[in-house]
Amino acid sequence: MQDWFRNWFNSPYYYQLYANRNEKEASEFIHTLIHYLKPAQAAKMLDAACGKGRHSIQLAEMGYDVTGIDLSENSISEAKKSENANLEFYVHDMRLPFRINFFDYVFNFFTSFGYFQSQRENDAVIRTMASALKPNGFLIIDYLNVHYAKRHIEPDYKKKVGDINFKVSKWQDDTHFYKKIIVEDPHAGAPLIYSEKVAKFSLGDFTDMLAYRGLQIKEIFGDYQLNSYSLYQSPRLIILAEKIRISN
Repeated sequence: MQDWFRNWFNSPYYYQLYANRNEKEASEFIHTLIHYLKPAQAAKMLDAACGKGRHSIQLAEMGYDVTGIDLSENSISEAKKSENANLEFYVHDMRLPFRINFFDYVFNFFTSFGYFQSQRENDAVIRTMASALKPNGFLIIDYLNVHYAKRHIEPDYKKKVGDINFKVSKWQDDTHFYKKIIVEDPHAGAPLIYSEKVAKFSLGDFTDMLAYRGLQIKEIFGDYQLNSYSLYQSPRLIILAEKIRISN
C-alpha cells in the first residue's frame, strides 16, 4: 500500500465512486466554520490536500485570498479552471515546505492526513502546515474520530456507476483503517485494484504532534455543525490550533 494515494486520488474512478458525497453538508460546514472563525477581510488561507478545490472555491467566493495544494495532477488541473485573482492552485506534496510564515489560516479537510508509511512523514505534514502559518495563525484539521469510526465501520458494498462496477471492502487493525476498491471497467480490461489506508490518530496523538511544531489546541469539535466533541459519540475530530511559536 505504499503511496496508495498517488494512484487512487489521481484516478478518475476516485471521483466516480465518491460522486454522491454530500456537497450541501460540505458547503454548510464552510459557512459555519467561517462564521465561527470570523477571519479578517482578505485573510490568506491555505487548503492543504484540496482535491479539485471545492472548499477553496467556496472560501475564495467569500472574499478570502486562497491557495490550494494537492499531490494529484489531475485534481489540480481541474481546480485551475476556477482560478482567479484571489484563488490559485498548485501541484505540491504537503510533506514538503510551502510558503513559510505566509498564511493566516491553514485548512486540512475531510481526513486528508494520516496516509503515509512512516510517522516521520506524518510529522512532516504537520511541519509544513505549521511553518506555512504566520505567528498566531490558525490550523484547522478535520479528521475522523477514531473511537467512533472503529465502532461504526461500514460493511462491504458494491456500487454501479454507468457501466463501471465498484466492489469495496473495509477492515481495520490496531493502527489503521483499510479499504480495497476493485474497479470493473469494461473499457479497462482486467479489474483494477486500488487501496486506502488511514492512521488511527487520536486526540492525544494530534496534541503531541501539534505541540512539537509549536501549535496549541484551542477548540475541539465533534461534527460539521461544530458541536462539542464526544469521545464515542462524535463522528468527526475537528481541531482548531494556534501557532504560538516558530515551529521546529
